[in-house]
Parts: sequence; structure tokens; C-alpha cells
Amino acid sequence: MKPIAHTLLAASAGAVLAITVPTAVSAARENETWRELDTLMDVFLKVRESYVEPVDDKKLIEGAINGMLASLDPHSSYLDARDSEAMRSQTDGEYGGLGLTVSTEDGAVRVVAPTDDTPAARAGIKSGDFITHLDDQLIFGSTLNEAVDKMRGKPGTSIKLTVVRPGAPKPLTFNLTREVIKVRPVKWEAKGNVGVIRISSFNRQTGEATRQAVTELTSKIGPNLSGFVIDLRSNPGGLLDQAIDVSDTFLERGEIVSQRGRAKGDIERYYARSDDLSGGKPIVVLVDEGSASAAEIVAGALQDQKRAIVIGQRSFGKGSVQTLIPLGPDSGLRLTTARYYTPAGRSVQEAGIEPDIVVPQLTDTTRNDRPRLREADLRNHLIAEKAVDEKLVEDDGKPDPRFKMTAEELKKQGVTDFQLDYAVRLVGRLGPSAPPAVQVAATTK
Repeated sequence: MKPIAHTLLAASAGAVLAITVPTAVSAARENETWRELDTLMDVFLKVRESYVEPVDDKKLIEGAINGMLASLDPHSSYLDARDSEAMRSQTDGEYGGLGLTVSTEDGAVRVVAPTDDTPAARAGIKSGDFITHLDDQLIFGSTLNEAVDKMRGKPGTSIKLTVVRPGAPKPLTFNLTREVIKVRPVKWEAKGNVGVIRISSFNRQTGEATRQAVTELTSKIGPNLSGFVIDLRSNPGGLLDQAIDVSDTFLERGEIVSQRGRAKGDIERYYARSDDLSGGKPIVVLVDEGSASAAEIVAGALQDQKRAIVIGQRSFGKGSVQTLIPLGPDSGLRLTTARYYTPAGRSVQEAGIEPDIVVPQLTDTTRNDRPRLREADLRNHLIAEKAVDEKLVEDDGKPDPRFKMTAEELKKQGVTDFQLDYAVRLVGRLGPSAPPAVQVAATTK
């Protein structure tokens, strides 16, 4: 590891020498930085020499790197060979495991979202659940990598998960069988004259699959097609280019998203390039507190361009862009390098996407018992550049008088997914000869 250390020091030294006439303030700052680096090296040497057991140098250095990045924000991280391979397999759309997106929070493993049609989703594991034990072994305090490694394994083998669900009277137990997870990011079906497109993630196939969905639904339903529902609920995000591709599918022109980095002039803008494949049909976008990142880009673009009505619950609020920076043949850096903005110049960081129509999931009987964890709840999250209205961030918990029906009453009517049913009925009311979405959205605010 010494060559790496020397390389870093040489780069730093070069930066200092480039300043021909340093100011007193900059010189003092550089001296302070060198003192801190000396302290870091002193700690490294003391640990290596005096710790009760021999410690691998690589383990110590990677621990220091991880600690450095953890002090920045929740989405910056160091990727070793295992992490890099896991990220590639997920963006390619195939990996082994249970089908869970998880994070760590104060030493606890929290479920961000289960992936559709995977062992975790079929068993009923929900966003916001906390995994406390794997095969009866406590995992509290484990690193995220350690927890993920235990959940992955040979397809066909079993694992027992103990889950604490806020509001549940006692821990829940799930016995799951590992599978090869082949993520199908887009599914579609016709519900009457409405095309429903479910997008569960943004991997390399998402854009093309979305265009295929629009084409096949248009052909299947025919001239009586009322419009489309785009379901982005519990979609944790993914690749930026795929979010742009999906948005472009439904837009004729205009900006989709912009990203702005640290420097004032470091701005990139992305625009619609192709025709609206849906032919201008009405669109309703479904989001919830699990809709994050790339999902929020799509929802925000279609909302700001007055192309769609957004309904559901306020989204997660992840408005930052991560860049993958290679550090070697098998390692890299996942670093937050920019914030993204909707076409109207809104940053969704912390506040998320606010729906045009707030629609609770009445058919989920546990919705009021589970915490609605969002970006603003994560430790060291980026602070929004503009102050966020606390009314958007905090839910007063009061029931909406417009939605009084119980899950039992809805079940008797054959409704198992109230939000989706509401979206389909809304598009159906618009009909083939509906007014432009801009007019409809104005009347539903």
C-alpha cells in the first residue's frame, strides 16, 4: 500500500508547488492539512505496531477511506472488487440473492425496497422494515457489506430473516430461498382502456423496455386507448441516462433534467430528442416515499413539463448525482459530484416530488405504523440549497377526510391496490379526447 500513499502525497505536493505566491490564509490551511495527515499516519503506524492482534494494512487503509467518505453524505462510498462487481451486476439486471435493496442506519439494516417478483417481495417484506437477525444471528452493528454477503448465496439455499416492523406487536420471521435475481425493470398490462407501465428500477434495459411497453400497449388497446399510468412506487433509482431515456419517451421537446456541480459553470443539461411515443395521451405518474433518484427525475420532468399528473405520496428526496471514479483495475470511488434539478429549476433534495394529488395507499393496513423514512432522515444527508418547507418534510399524521374507506371495504369491492386503482380510474375519466394534461393538472391542484 506504500506506493498508493506516495502517489497521494506527490499529488498534494504538486498542488502546493503550483501556488507561486500563496496567501497567508492558504499557506496556513495547507500547513494544517499536512499536520492532520501526519496524525493520520501516526495512528496507522501505532495501530499496526501495537494493536493486540496483527492487522492487515489494506484493511486499515480501507477503513480510513470508508470513514472519510462516510463523513460526507450517505451516498458516497469506496468500492472494492466485490462492491464493483455487485454494482455492475445490478445495473446489468441480474444478480444472486433475495431481491432486497438495503441500507444501514445507526448500525441497523433497513429495507429500502424489495424488488418485484423476488423472494423478498413475495414473502411480504416491506420498505421500512429492519432486519435484525440472519439465521438467528444478530447482525446489528455489522457493516452493509457483511449483511449483504450473508443474504447472498447459492440459489436454492435457504435463509431465515428476523424483521422488526414498526407498529407490529412482535418481530416477524421470514424463511426465504435464494434465487438468481433477474431484474425485469419494466412490466406492462392493459387495464381496460388504460395502459399500466410498472418501472421498478433503472438498469441498462429500462429505456428500451419502456418504449416496447408503450408500443405494445398502444397496439393491443387500439384507438380507444385512454392513456397511461407510469408506476414508479418503491423504485430506488439507478442509471441517470435511463431516467432521461424514459422521460424522452413521453416528451416532444424541452429540458428533462440538469445537473450542477461544485463550480459555478459546471452545469449539464439534458433535453428531449425524439417524438412523444405515446402520441400525447394523458399520463398519470404514481410515486411514494420509496420513489428515489432516477424515479424522481422522471416524475419531476413530466410534472414540470405539464405532461403528466403526479399522484401518490411525496417521494424520497434524493437529489444528488454520484459519479463512479475508477481507482484501479478492481476498485473505485462512488462520489457525490452534483445535484440535479427539474426543468423548472427545482431541487428535490430533502423535499422530494410533491404529488399534484396526494393519494394514500388505503389497502395497506400497516401504512400508518411504518415510519416514512426519506433522504432528510439519513445521517449526513446533503442540505437543500434553499430552505425546505417543513410542512412538506413532516407529516402531521391526520387522516385525509377525502379517503375514509377502509381496506376491508375496498377488498369487498375487489380493490387490492387503491393507489393504482385511483390512477387507472383517473386516466379512464380523461378518455381519448381528454384536454391536455396541463389543463387537467391545473384543475386538480
